[in-house]
Amino acid sequence: MQYVLLLVLIVVVIAQAILVWKAAPHWRWYQITPVVITTILAVIFVFPVAGALKSRSEWHKVKEELESRLASVEAEQLELRYGNPNDPLSGEGVLPMAQKLAKLGTEAGRRWRGLRLTNADFNNGGQIVLSSPQQEVPVDGLPAEEADEGEVELAPLPLIPDGLVVYGFAEGPQPNLNVPGPIFYLGEYRVTATSPTQVTLQPTAPLLPQQRQAIESRQAVSWSVYELLPLDGHEPFVAEGSVEDDNNVFGRIDDELVNRLLSNQISAQSRAEYLRDGTRSLPDDEPLSKWVKIEFTKNHEIVVDSPDQRGALDGGFFDGSGRAVDSRLQQGDSGKVKFSKDDLLVVKEEAADALIDEGVARLIDTYYVRPLNDYRFVLRRIRLRLAELSTRTQELTYENEVLQRAIDATKNMTTAAQAEKLKLEQDFEQTEVERISLETYNEKLATQLKETHQRLVKLYRSNQQLEKELQMFHESIVSSGESLTSAR
Repeated sequence: MQYVLLLVLIVVVIAQAILVWKAAPHWRWYQITPVVITTILAVIFVFPVAGALKSRSEWHKVKEELESRLASVEAEQLELRYGNPNDPLSGEGVLPMAQKLAKLGTEAGRRWRGLRLTNADFNNGGQIVLSSPQQEVPVDGLPAEEADEGEVELAPLPLIPDGLVVYGFAEGPQPNLNVPGPIFYLGEYRVTATSPTQVTLQPTAPLLPQQRQAIESRQAVSWSVYELLPLDGHEPFVAEGSVEDDNNVFGRIDDELVNRLLSNQISAQSRAEYLRDGTRSLPDDEPLSKWVKIEFTKNHEIVVDSPDQRGALDGGFFDGSGRAVDSRLQQGDSGKVKFSKDDLLVVKEEAADALIDEGVARLIDTYYVRPLNDYRFVLRRIRLRLAELSTRTQELTYENEVLQRAIDATKNMTTAAQAEKLKLEQDFEQTEVERISLETYNEKLATQLKETHQRLVKLYRSNQQLEKELQMFHESIVSSGESLTSAR
């Protein structure tokens, strides 16, 4: 194309020269000179103009490319900020994640990570001394940051406020994390002394044997201290990128995460509750865990704000009917939440029954929702239960010792009784022998007695006969004597 333009330019110059040559006889020199100069200048400036146009064309391409890249960057920035609602696999934006992070930070309260265990003394109630993590060593060759001349150096703040009740966790490596995280609960403590670099903690209750062993054996060298215990929830166990559907109101539960975190910590039944969270309910599920998905058949309003207003410390966030009394939770304006026809809502079973009875909603499905745990009360209840079990264990141990002593005494008595039984058996055998001998002897004596009795009877009868004879002889003698006496 450039050669064609150059050829056209040559043709135009030649035509201009021919026209000037033809007009020369009729023109003056001052008329011909400007034409020639103009032609020469036009030819000379064609090349800068061509370069300028070429440069402009190149810069126009650069401009279009930059505008395209700007639009792409702006779209990417919007997606990074707010996410892509049309692509569930793209993940959340920075702002929603920042809001969630702020929410988690509010729920977690203040926290101090990387504290090092300096000393542990369990005498007189127990004392745990923790030190702040070491300060970063400045890199050689880099100038240290200098404070502004107008700034006033403030006194360093204590590491943890004095008197604060905190919760300790042992830190350790976690999968897919570059920093250590909490892996073991070490108990509830109260700050008894603090400084900018050290803090002294005292247990609010006797530690469990596992907690004390982990501290004394130096397995819990790195500590994380939290102002609040973590809150239980459903979302932390949902698989990344999963969305709610008809089979699960929260999304698919991450089985690998649940099994990895809870496989050795809780029973199989409790782990099954985590895995079933948000799925369709079963007939034997407890009423507390049954939630119902309903669809509104007409427009409906629900009053959620209580006419009373008070702080959460004056009786909780809600009144007796479940309406918000804390201004931070109230809906405002009319204090009502409005639902349109065909809106879907998941509520507890009794609330769903009430709306269905009113004729404003219909049942879609019933789901199992795991009741959430309040770890403050759960841990205290477990601790009280363990204390109760420990007391019961001591009682059972004492009873076992008493029973063991009774069993030992019974065994001794049994041994003695067996010896007595053996002796009695021997005596019985001897007695049987003697009884048989006595019976034989008795039979012999009875025979002799019978024979003796028969002889005695015979002798008695003989004696009677002799007595009669003697009587008769005596009477005869007496008669003879009396006769002689009378004869004299």
